[in-house]
Amino acid sequence: MEYHQLMLGWRVSATFMLAATLFAQPRERHFSFEYKATVPATTAAKTFRLWVPIPHDDEYQRIANLRIDSTSAYKVATDELGNRIVSIESSTPPSIKVTFDCARKEHLAPAPTGAASLSDADLSRWLKPDRMVPLDDTIRKWAREVVTAAGAHTDLEMARAIYNHVVATVKYDKTGKGWGRGDIYYACDARRGNCTDFHAIFIGYARAMGIPARFSIGFPIPSERGHGAIAGYHCWAEFYAQGIGWIPIDASEAAKDPSKREYFFGAHDENRVEFTRGRDLQLTPRQAGEPLNYFIYPYAEVDGKPAENLDRVFSWQDQN
Repeated sequence: MEYHQLMLGWRVSATFMLAATLFAQPRERHFSFEYKATVPATTAAKTFRLWVPIPHDDEYQRIANLRIDSTSAYKVATDELGNRIVSIESSTPPSIKVTFDCARKEHLAPAPTGAASLSDADLSRWLKPDRMVPLDDTIRKWAREVVTAAGAHTDLEMARAIYNHVVATVKYDKTGKGWGRGDIYYACDARRGNCTDFHAIFIGYARAMGIPARFSIGFPIPSERGHGAIAGYHCWAEFYAQGIGWIPIDASEAAKDPSKREYFFGAHDENRVEFTRGRDLQLTPRQAGEPLNYFIYPYAEVDGKPAENLDRVFSWQDQN
């Protein structure tokens, strides 16, 4: 279907796109999770530092029975965005295992009941560009073209137009090189990638139109009940609509399953666990290297230099 066909009549129904989520009873899932990381031995190295994220409580997930087992002493800190971080400094290669139970609730869009405006600090933070998601004249031009073509005016209408555009024009494809960094220029040029690339476009275009948008990352939990290993991360986004509040979207999941395109504008399913929020992160305590593009996998430095080839294993088990 051509992109312009997808736009037909959408403005009339934009507010009602969220109806299925506004009055639904959120689903909930209970599972345990294990996160293991090891820094490999390095000849003649003197100092090893390791950081791993740990999940936080919020309105949509409750973390219980958190346990940290480490070969060395560790510290737990919280950064300015509320991300929780375990850090280790040791003279020997450290290893860590984090286990916890999670009750994850489906995140559904709030009803439009006149939510308060964001604070100045939050407004500034979530309109701010990231290194790989700049807000320059080109990005603003592309964003305006999308919302203008859709005849969009309100925050909700503009966000829906951007979401439709991303889902309709970007392919979930992890072949070749360049994908997975959340580089908006790569994603706009290649029109393919993974969740970071999809949401780089959505977040960048939303911010270019003055709509606060934020990035979160964690792990997907397979929808089939049971247990097993998890191959890699998943990320998603939210945007702030005046009078409504933070609205969840998942453009990459919508692209993978077109039957859920309407659902993922206004919902995050319960088959996930969130670890951190934001990009260009300075860890606590601060790392010697550059800010992290995003933080979900373990990060380590050996004698002040970023370490490669860390061993990492992630797994889950349903509790009911």
